[in-house]
Amino acid sequence: MAAAGSTKRKRAASGLADLHDDMLEGVLARLPPATYFRLRAVSRRWRAAADSNTFRAACARVAERDPWFLMLEEEEEEEEAAQRRRPAVVFDSAGRSWARWRGAPGSLPVAAAGGLVLYRDPATGELSVANPLTGASRALPPPPTSYAPGAGALQAIAMYGSPYRVVLITGELPDLWTVTFDSSTGAWGEAAALSRKPEEEAAASEAARQRAAAEDGEGGDDTVYFLSKSGDVVATTMQRSAARQYSSAVACVGGGGEAEAVAYFLSRSGAVVECDLARRAFAELPRLLPAYHEYSIDVAACGGAAYAVVLSEFLDAPSLRVWELAAGGAWRQVAAMPPAMAHAFRGAKADVNCVGHGHRLMVCVSSADAGPSGCFLCDVRTNRWEELPPRADADFVAALSFEPRMEAAV
Repeated sequence: MAAAGSTKRKRAASGLADLHDDMLEGVLARLPPATYFRLRAVSRRWRAAADSNTFRAACARVAERDPWFLMLEEEEEEEEAAQRRRPAVVFDSAGRSWARWRGAPGSLPVAAAGGLVLYRDPATGELSVANPLTGASRALPPPPTSYAPGAGALQAIAMYGSPYRVVLITGELPDLWTVTFDSSTGAWGEAAALSRKPEEEAAASEAARQRAAAEDGEGGDDTVYFLSKSGDVVATTMQRSAARQYSSAVACVGGGGEAEAVAYFLSRSGAVVECDLARRAFAELPRLLPAYHEYSIDVAACGGAAYAVVLSEFLDAPSLRVWELAAGGAWRQVAAMPPAMAHAFRGAKADVNCVGHGHRLMVCVSSADAGPSGCFLCDVRTNRWEELPPRADADFVAALSFEPRMEAAV
């Protein structure tokens, strides 16, 4: 009990302003990355903290961040405008919300790794790397032009690791080449040819025989035509959006070094091609459905494994299934969209695009005839599907995933 005549004094509660700089930076480093854009507007002290190297070191001590999914949209304009496609929005899986993307206009994001995004200029082919949180960017030097004759056609672009590597896969099957940029040296290596995996030689010979038989009477090109159930003439060559023209998925085991990196991309015939970047070897993986079957397919990687997502329809029953690449090059189904959810795509000429991060797959379904579309998250461990809130101002055709990291250096 207070003595008579004494005055009670209320002590002000301590707050962030009372913290030592190191403690303040540790607290700020654990805030959701979306708040980093507003740190500099709070006070001079916070602005100084956001720009400090010790703050980036504190961010690096946060072991894992929830991913951001960078969504790309198709502009239904003339061909010239299609070359100016840009990212539309980003989905923050931590905040479960959409936000307008702050990326550079004009250039097209084609790959991501860690906290960095790789851009490619559609007109010049120039590559650059940027950290979306800090705005830091770096233009990559031009790759060497000493490719073998006929190996100049770009097939896929891959990015992985920390320090990061950028891999260009060029050529035409079965003559594939790679050239790699290493950020630790700041230079491109020499172009190297990819050889077909020895264990796949027999299968490749049989696949070549089947292709030759299918192409007999079709002019000898790589396209097989068939009639769909609606009577339309359908070609088996892949019809990809420009936003996904060079997309690939990289599965890394361990620290993500070159010895553990395997890139996957789709050939023009819709086959999944596996490229072991360390052994410099490739393989065409078994098809999930026959070449003459009408379906949409995309490939993704998460948790060190490769997945194929297939949207197909059989006897008027649409299905969207996820297949994991198992040991020995076989596919096994690990997830399937609930039939009630997949029923919306019945009869739609829909395209599926996907990207993985951690144990989750982001699946974008878009329809060329303005039919049903949507974005979904699938947990491949539990087969749990979630439809994301729609965005009325965008029709997504692709996605890239990255872990937002303030400390990621370009």
